Amino acid sequence: MDLQLSFTDKEVSPWSGIMLLKKMLDRMGFDEQLDKLPLPTQGSNRGYSANQLIKQFMTSIWCGANRFEHCEITRHDKVIQQCWGFKQMAGNKAFGRFFSKHTLATNHQIFTSFYQWFYGQLSFDNYTLDVDSSILTRYGHQQGSKKGYNPKKPGRNSHHPLIAFIEETKMVANFWLRSGDAFTGNNFQSFLANTIEKLNGKKVGLFRADSGFYSKEVFDYLEQNQHVSNYIIAARQYKPIQQKLAGHINWMRVGQGIEVAETSYQGPLWDKERRLIMVRQEVSERPKATGKTLRLFEEEGIYNNYRYSCFITNLSLPPLQVWQLYKLRANCENRIKELKYDFGFDSFNLKSFDATEAALNWVMIAYNMVSLFRQVVLNTKVEQRMKTLRYQVFAIGGYIVKNGNQKHLKLSLAMKRREWFTGLWNCNKTFEINST
Repeated sequence: MDLQLSFTDKEVSPWSGIMLLKKMLDRMGFDEQLDKLPLPTQGSNRGYSANQLIKQFMTSIWCGANRFEHCEITRHDKVIQQCWGFKQMAGNKAFGRFFSKHTLATNHQIFTSFYQWFYGQLSFDNYTLDVDSSILTRYGHQQGSKKGYNPKKPGRNSHHPLIAFIEETKMVANFWLRSGDAFTGNNFQSFLANTIEKLNGKKVGLFRADSGFYSKEVFDYLEQNQHVSNYIIAARQYKPIQQKLAGHINWMRVGQGIEVAETSYQGPLWDKERRLIMVRQEVSERPKATGKTLRLFEEEGIYNNYRYSCFITNLSLPPLQVWQLYKLRANCENRIKELKYDFGFDSFNLKSFDATEAALNWVMIAYNMVSLFRQVVLNTKVEQRMKTLRYQVFAIGGYIVKNGNQKHLKLSLAMKRREWFTGLWNCNKTFEINST
């Protein structure tokens, strides 16, 4: 069939499904909360409002933008413009100018206040908090990008941020950007204190972290903090711990090729003993087992038959349950991957350190809103990644028509999917955020 080319002046959007997220934000009072934040003001009367820039930036991320230049994806979308009520859409450079007005102090005020409002609406307590770090490789000369630990790009400058996740809500609880040469546990105490502040002082029923946070200072701080009940931290297999593992005799077999044990251990600089959970997995039966071999005893072949993992904890649960609880921490690493692949976590960066931190904090908030959307609107058994949501829910063609004083969003949707979308639309009118 020979097709002829013609054009239409009808303003059609390929992302009309994004309006489901907008309706959710409206019900939460998102606009009202933005008005209360000490956001930087524009110096020109012709400048875009801070509220518009934040909402358009988040919308661009939901539509697939993972660099500032990609924010042009929403610039010429008249449907999104009308639905948000913007007079004119901002270009991608406007976001950089806006974030460059942020300072370390304003970032603390803005995001502490916002997270307190957001988590104050969620009725939960005694949650599981997972803290992890990530490597954001940089290719320019951004502030704070320095040479540090970077296994994928050795010698390349990077940032080394800290992120806290809440396992039960599947959301980000805190984000701090750090220079690339920062040690994993650097400034951990201040980070955790700020995290608890953002969560309105609710208790941490269980804190989990990898061996990067294995230090006397971290253990002491957690045990003295009244908001933290229990913790599990992976142990670094220094010489004394390897000797403990090699010399331990009483192992309990709990599965095919899996044995667990426990003992007490006091590090050279510690004031007291702490509980040490030990796990070893037989390589012949579990070739993909996690853990490390005992390098201190490489010449003794028996120790090469196992991979060992160790954990310091104050829990009184059986060793197997402690190990199983810690393994669930892998979910936070999956969330970091989703942040990088689907939200541009490692791509949105500016020359200013504080500006980059501000932009990435709004990336985290955009992620949290999608996570909330999954739970209170979609409410499916399977947690779909953003890439799937983008093409199943958000990428729907549509346009706006006026009928008197009423505007209607017309969607191009197959007949069998219309009832499903109508259900999501109506759910936005009735959901209760406290039920998450």
